[in-house]
Amino acid sequence: MASTLNAAVSLTASKSSSLPATSCAIAPDRIRFAKGAFYYKSNNVVTSRRVVSVRAEVTTTDTPPVKKVEKESKKNEEGVITNKYRPKEPYTGKVLLNTKITADDAPGETWHMVFSHQGEIPYREGQSVGVIADGIDKNGKPHKVRLYSIASSALGDLGNSETVSLCVKRLVYTNDAGEVVKGVCSNFLCDLKPGSDVKLTGPVGKEMLMPKDPNATVIMLATGTGIAPFRSFLWKMFFEKHDDYKASEYSAWLFLGKPNLIFVVVINYLQEFDKMKAKAPENFRVDYAISREQANDKGEKMYIQTRMAQYAPELWELLKKDNTFVYMCGLKGMEKGIDDIMVSLAANDGIDWFDYKKQLKKAEQWNVEVY
Repeated sequence: MASTLNAAVSLTASKSSSLPATSCAIAPDRIRFAKGAFYYKSNNVVTSRRVVSVRAEVTTTDTPPVKKVEKESKKNEEGVITNKYRPKEPYTGKVLLNTKITADDAPGETWHMVFSHQGEIPYREGQSVGVIADGIDKNGKPHKVRLYSIASSALGDLGNSETVSLCVKRLVYTNDAGEVVKGVCSNFLCDLKPGSDVKLTGPVGKEMLMPKDPNATVIMLATGTGIAPFRSFLWKMFFEKHDDYKASEYSAWLFLGKPNLIFVVVINYLQEFDKMKAKAPENFRVDYAISREQANDKGEKMYIQTRMAQYAPELWELLKKDNTFVYMCGLKGMEKGIDDIMVSLAANDGIDWFDYKKQLKKAEQWNVEVY
């Protein structure tokens, strides 16, 4: 904002004397004349000999404020709802289905569950919901909310936008004292029977939302139950009809890492993926990394980064494109392994991988949700 002070100045002294009225443009913090500077406070200007009365008229010229340019998100965020239901006022849903999807001899149990929400929890692919287990904790307070990635598309497994599905591993372990410890919320969920009530919160999260560009290449990296958000992606892409996502336009590549090939019964995720590949063989690729059952040419266990290393040059070329989006969900440790294979690839092009990854994150092309 520019300010101009137009002043008529007269000098008053003990003797009768005057100066003709003078008009000048001055800065708002000081008055300058040819013979010196007169500093002012309020309406009086103090000089070494006399007081100068200033009668001023201020005119202001407004400069339009600089508008902040809003960054346009590359993700499909339009209309996304978050935190409709909070821990103090959760939504009570009903269990429609809860079934174990791991073989009896698998190391651990994973369950697929479907809850009815009657359209009251309008989530998007890539979001999460919270669950509050029944009962109280050791301090006599209600259990805290636990977040789980949603494993169904926005339409839900029944296609009516009234259900939400989760993929949950039952947490059971032995602590240092030799005691068997059971995770409160995971065991609560895995033990639920159809018809039971379940307290839900959310939906929450925008980190894992699908890209807006239907022509994007979507690379999905999952370990364990980190497959949940990608099942939601893939259902939307290949099992449903949407104007913004058509199987003939985009490309999806899934890397799934597991200790054992455990998704083998009832609701079989692997069979779903096979159907997707058959439906759009040119647009969907899936590679498994089964660490206890597979090895690479060097005899090394097949972790997710080991499998990705077999396609490293191709993956690096994809990461150079501005319509490639990487999503990572699962165990935190896998990110380091992926970094390790990318460092040398980027270096071959004279690029620092970690600096480049920061750029990808800023552009919303590198998305991580690990635990």
